[in-house]
Amino acid sequence: MSESAHSVKLGEIIREFDLEILSKGPDYEDVPLHTVDVNRPGLPLAGFFEHFDTKRLLLIGLTETTYVAGMTPERRRESFDRLLAYPVPALIITRGLEAFPECLEMAEKYGRTVLRTQAHTSAFMSALIGSLFNRLAPCITRSGVMMEIYGEGVLFQGESGVGKSEVAIELIKRGHRLIADDAVEIKETNSGTLEATAPELIRRYMELRGIGVIDVSHLFGMGAIKMKQQIDLVIKLEPWDDNAVYDRLGLEGAFTEILGVKIPAVTIPVKPGRNLASIVEVAAMNNRHRKMGHNAAQELAERMDRHFEKLMKEAEG
Repeated sequence: MSESAHSVKLGEIIREFDLEILSKGPDYEDVPLHTVDVNRPGLPLAGFFEHFDTKRLLLIGLTETTYVAGMTPERRRESFDRLLAYPVPALIITRGLEAFPECLEMAEKYGRTVLRTQAHTSAFMSALIGSLFNRLAPCITRSGVMMEIYGEGVLFQGESGVGKSEVAIELIKRGHRLIADDAVEIKETNSGTLEATAPELIRRYMELRGIGVIDVSHLFGMGAIKMKQQIDLVIKLEPWDDNAVYDRLGLEGAFTEILGVKIPAVTIPVKPGRNLASIVEVAAMNNRHRKMGHNAAQELAERMDRHFEKLMKEAEG
């Protein structure tokens, strides 16, 4: 993802990384950033502007500073004049290096923002790109309940009234944690995984039919909630259908796709008498077991194959 339909304001990045402001452009805090890419302008400082992306933040480290320091003042002024004439969102100087007077002069001339950090260039660049990726990642909202169960992020989905919140309450009483109820915000992180959180407006709250809205953190304590969680498993709850054929062994792993990422999925039929909370706990533990390379269904199938093969050999002998 290089450019996003979303944006993040420059002021948010300044506050997140505690950047020092050396020169302020007009309305600099509200400048929108649309791309996760960052540009180290070595070639533009040398006069090469082919494929120069003006939407990227500029990052000047020790290498660029050493190169520019070897120029005459007139050459430096000309170089920064050409560079900052473009409508770049900001120029960030790393390692606490001093800003060249010619740089600040041209920033003032064109109304560009110049910032500074004490962090080393490579470490800061990595953290900045990671932050931009997470902030600009595509985000969708899905109906459901999101929980952390034995360290696994489990997203419950199903039609209204099937019992998602009721299962969640039982799981909370067993010590598991709620991330979101009713509406779940999902985005892809820079590691290619899906992260779920609750919309700010309804965070910590749950709706239980017959009781109403409850504040989970007040009733069960702050340990019962979590701000965000990676999605490891999707559980689809559906009313029991006597005519439906449900998976008995689990040999063929099912998946559901969210934002282009495939997530393991299981379907659990709901009917009176089934202890759904216990079944969900087992599903979460089994999913973690599979990620560690253990597949009980596959092991049983292989064991049965060996048994029948042995019986056939004995019958032939």
